[in-house]
Amino acid sequence: MIYELRVYRCLPGRLPALMKRFQTITLKIWEKHGIKQAGFFTTLIGESNQELTYMLAWESLADREKKWTAFQADPEWINARAKTEEDGQIVLNIVSQLLVPTAFSTVK
Repeated sequence: MIYELRVYRCLPGRLPALMKRFQTITLKIWEKHGIKQAGFFTTLIGESNQELTYMLAWESLADREKKWTAFQADPEWINARAKTEEDGQIVLNIVSQLLVPTAFSTVK
């Protein structure tokens, strides 16, 4: 397995809009494309409380490429994203890392 760690830093006050978009729209579209989430988190203590952090689980880099590309090109996602940003941009920036578990990790 490969895990992708993604951190979305929102514009001030826009975290609720991002969380609503994931909960009501994005996760349903991911399901259609076979994208598996491994957890979502908000920051309790840290640099910013305007962040949403989550992990995705992929079988391989090829699996990620196929599914993520299909998701990004999905007209339902493109339209929904535009609609949710009618009141303004939500995300300031995104940081993504692809991680491989170590031999001694409890997550494989």
